Amino acid sequence: MYEDVNGVRTWFEVRGEGEPLVLLHGGFGDSRDFEPNLVRLADRFRVFLVDRRGHGRTPDVPGDVDADLLAGDLVGFLERVVGGPAHLVGYSAGGVVALGAAARRPDLVRRLVVLNSGFSADGWLFLPEPDGRFPPEVVDRYAEVSPDGRDHFPVVVDKFARAARAPEVVDLAAITCPALVLGSDDDIVHLEHTVALYRGIADAQLAIVPGSSHLMLFERPDLCVELVAGFLTSTPTPLMPVRRA
Repeated sequence: MYEDVNGVRTWFEVRGEGEPLVLLHGGFGDSRDFEPNLVRLADRFRVFLVDRRGHGRTPDVPGDVDADLLAGDLVGFLERVVGGPAHLVGYSAGGVVALGAAARRPDLVRRLVVLNSGFSADGWLFLPEPDGRFPPEVVDRYAEVSPDGRDHFPVVVDKFARAARAPEVVDLAAITCPALVLGSDDDIVHLEHTVALYRGIADAQLAIVPGSSHLMLFERPDLCVELVAGFLTSTPTPLMPVRRA
């Protein structure tokens, strides 16, 4: 189904019942990336699968994009479609959007999970080039559902790649909800940056999945579902807390 959000005809799907949970896909992908993994959370949450502007079944709109605009899209989705606060789970570039929204509108975020993501451009080992080439499989997958057609893919790559290089840094101190930072030990995000992300959020937990890469959701789907579900449904009681003492 579609809803107008910030002037963008935004595609989304809702599955399951329970507390609202919004899944945010990575760059140049779409919500289908969650089908083999986190969509299973629909057995205990009301899951919102949403294609962000210019991705999946949501069309691109003229003009540049930046972190503030994309966070605003998510805020608008929470207000207009979800109707209030929700849990957010963001993967890769979707995690950047989730972090931005949580810092901008903490009243709209219950719990936050970011996977294989960062809070500033210098946290990534490499970023997509504005004129970069992508594997045919990525372009084919875009073309399968995009209302803009295959030939528009380079336009999306250009504007989102330039946005990823912007100097903006998410204000982690403004994030007040409980958060789970989930990373890989062989990611395209610097491990030190992942740790800094964890340390920058007051009420955060950290998990590093061994033997995994930026495609952790596809390499270790069962473990990812277990970790995210456990975080969203329980509160740990450490026997010897130090960081939060």
